Parts: sequence; structure tokens; C-alpha cells
Amino acid sequence: MSPQRSARLDTPRETKRQPVVRRFSRDPDRFGVFAEEFARFMGTARFLLYMTGFVILWVSWNLLGPVALRWDDYPFIFLTLILSLQASYAAPLILLAQNRQEVRDKVIAEQDRQANARGHADMEFLAREVASLRMSVGEVATRDFLRSELRSLLTELDERDRARPEDGAEDQPVPAPRPR
Repeated sequence: MSPQRSARLDTPRETKRQPVVRRFSRDPDRFGVFAEEFARFMGTARFLLYMTGFVILWVSWNLLGPVALRWDDYPFIFLTLILSLQASYAAPLILLAQNRQEVRDKVIAEQDRQANARGHADMEFLAREVASLRMSVGEVATRDFLRSELRSLLTELDERDRARPEDGAEDQPVPAPRPR
């Protein structure tokens, strides 16, 4: 018996064959990252200085260099072609970088919107809690209320004490304080 036949029935057999030639695997974000880096570099002063230096060298060599070694005479057609080619590749790369940035901005805006919604819900909950606490505190006896009640009871007791005869008639019942 082969080892595959003696394997358990609940484990799948390995039937997938490995390809003889490996397929090219590409990272879909690799080109986008390149486009962003390229667009970021083209927006710097360094790129402008490099480009300016390149054009100055090109023009000065083709105007002032030895006649036999010049490759692009005065109208600089080849330079124009190179700059046009560079611009034709730069524009789509910059647009691709902007599109990727727009997607990132949308994701960030959605996350901000969700965070704001959670914050708004939290504020509404806290406002309801504060309102219920205010209502509860309105029903609780305050210190001033207790003091005034105790003063009125003390005044009432003092009045009863004064109203009681002092000749020893302690057998008379004292009336109970009236409820409020």
C-alpha cells in the first residue's frame, strides 16, 4: 500500500502539482509607490536645479562646444524631444500619485467621520447622564435645606420648653412635632 492510501480519510490528499515555470508575481502597489516617489521628487527644488543644470549644459555644449562633437544644433530639436518625452511620462505618473493620495484622503476622511460620530454619540450620552444627575440632585436635600429644617425644629422645641409650666407638672404629655 502507498502512503497516500493508508492516510486517514479526514485528511485531504496533496494533489496540487508544482508548476515547472514559476509565474511572475507582481506587487500591484509597487508601481504606485514608484509613481508617488517620482512625483514627490519632481516637486522638489533639487529636481528643478538638476533639470536647469542639464538644460544649461546641453545648450552650452551645443552652442560653444567643438563643431564636430555637437549633436543638436540651434533649434535644439533633440532637447525638445527629450523634454517632451519626460513630460509625457511625468504627467501620468503625477496623476497616478494624486489618485492614490485621493484614495488615502477618502479613507482618512471616513475614519474621521466615524470618530466624530462616536464622539457625538458619547457627548449625547454624557449630556443625558448629566441631566439625570441634575434631576437626582434636585431631589436630594441640600445642606441649607437641612440647616433650615433643623433650625425650625430647634425653634419649635424651644417654644415648647418655654410653654411648659415650671412648677413640676412634668406628668403632662408633650405634643408630638407636626409633620411637614
